[in-house]
Amino acid sequence: MSEEVGFVTMAKVERKVEKIRSIGIGMLGYAFMGKAHAHAWKSIPTYFWPPPALPRLVAICGRTKEAVSEAARRFGFEQYYTDWSLLVKNPDIEIFDNCGPNNMHAEPCIAAAEAGKHVICEKPLGRNAEESRKMLEAVRKAGVKHMCAYNYRFVPAVRLAKKLIEDGLLGRIYHFRARYLQEWIMDPNFPLVWRLRKDVAGSGPLGDLGSHIIDLARFLVGDIKSVAAITRTFIKERPLPEDPSKKGLVTVEDAFASVIEFDNGAIGTLEATRFAGGRKNYNSFEINGEKASIEFNLERLNELRVYWREEPVKDIMGWHEVLVTESYHPFYKYYWPHGHIGGWEDTFKNELVHFLDCVVNDKPVGPYAATFEDGWKVDVVCDAILKSAETGKRIQISY
Repeated sequence: MSEEVGFVTMAKVERKVEKIRSIGIGMLGYAFMGKAHAHAWKSIPTYFWPPPALPRLVAICGRTKEAVSEAARRFGFEQYYTDWSLLVKNPDIEIFDNCGPNNMHAEPCIAAAEAGKHVICEKPLGRNAEESRKMLEAVRKAGVKHMCAYNYRFVPAVRLAKKLIEDGLLGRIYHFRARYLQEWIMDPNFPLVWRLRKDVAGSGPLGDLGSHIIDLARFLVGDIKSVAAITRTFIKERPLPEDPSKKGLVTVEDAFASVIEFDNGAIGTLEATRFAGGRKNYNSFEINGEKASIEFNLERLNELRVYWREEPVKDIMGWHEVLVTESYHPFYKYYWPHGHIGGWEDTFKNELVHFLDCVVNDKPVGPYAATFEDGWKVDVVCDAILKSAETGKRIQISY
């Protein structure tokens, strides 16, 4: 075929690809988040062409040989380990992606940073602020890039909300209220999984769900100044996974609610629970400003609801739904024609390609992605919420 009519020879395509370097990825964990991250890494060249680098899935690590070897085949990793210390020492790995349980965040991430790897860690960063502070100190000392994977910053509608606020279209912010509601452990016979154990998880829905809305509060409105909170554990014993005839203690909260104050004078409420019957993954927030209000619900993640106090036509004043799928909306130039909606999994592609770009082109990870500093600050707020619930007092936040 002639080049004059717009065709490119295979040789030219191959030469262009050769200019894009590969970058080695090592991942800890192969379950829920491991699956999401692995799929995102593999999808980057499809959606973000040409990518900053071609992710090379070098190795994955997990506790059980049979399960992790199967995950390696399934996700496309070249090799697998059952010892994370070997993973972080692998010279072919440049980015360490930690998708393990909460009790496996600190030590492997610190070791990876000390080995010179750039580090991604799932949220919450640590089981408490003391743990996450050590992680932050490690990546700073090593001089590596770092990101705490608060993926909801990378929902197009959330990023549009951020832009509206930054552009001053809401004016002064008065209120932020957020709820993250699920229902998946309401059955008393649901087993005592690791998320219900303080030694592994650190906290219950506070760290699992609440950390997301705390991060969004900080991302969209600003730093939190004080908290007053209450927690509750509704089912105090559950069947042991290894022997359902026996029960063990639930050592985390089942729900929390908190009133918060921001440095800029705004006030807010936060709530998270796994006991909200009928709510599947209801991560929502509403922000009220002097000029406008915005509302988001993850179960309708392609929409942002907006209300302008000064509509040009008074007769139609009210909430409006914006379908955030236009090419000029955040991230959508990489995806589909307008109106062809995106999904939850796309948030991971968006955040990982951002981190890849930061590593390859030496760009700052923040402020649009959460760094380990952001992850630590979220954990400071989480600790304050637990302390407030325990003491019955309002707690001032000190970073």
